[in-house]
Amino acid sequence: MKSVCVFCGSNPGNDPVYAEGARAMGAEIARRGMVLVYGGGAVGLMGIVADAALAAGGEVHGVIPRALREKEVGHHHLTRLEIVETMHIRKARMAELSEGFIAMPGGIGTFEELFEIWTWGQLGIHDKPLAFLNVAGFYDPLATFLDNTVEAGFLKQTHRAMTITDTEPATLLDRMEQYVPAVTYKWVEKEEV
Repeated sequence: MKSVCVFCGSNPGNDPVYAEGARAMGAEIARRGMVLVYGGGAVGLMGIVADAALAAGGEVHGVIPRALREKEVGHHHLTRLEIVETMHIRKARMAELSEGFIAMPGGIGTFEELFEIWTWGQLGIHDKPLAFLNVAGFYDPLATFLDNTVEAGFLKQTHRAMTITDTEPATLLDRMEQYVPAVTYKWVEKEEV
């Protein structure tokens, strides 16, 4: 992978461990010579991961909608900041620029981004890895929910297994580099083709 997109909160969260995780993630991406692609904000975990990558000598490409440039305080010190017109264009552009995706702690915006990119993978629109940096067990409840979704028959185990979860940035990126996409039919009731 030459570039990786990080989805994360525009808030820092209540526990300093989230910021520590963002700093470690940004630094590790830069250490590997990868481009960090993210939402372009200077606030919350978004700003922390970008600043850490920049401080480590990395390249950071932000994509931010014009309407959010003030709310998310567009970062002014990035390698590149693209200003786009809509959230839809933002997500499509980040996907286009990235060879993998990482979800860190965040709120509904983070969840929306990661579920959309996961859906695109499930539908075969892309075959890029999607991973969770599970800082301080943040994604444990979601993992349980997703397992319940499989058990209830709304998600194939193959699609549930498309994601990679780890607590350490280095091992998470190692595992993403080794990712082999599953080829399977999306609908649960259909036979595998």
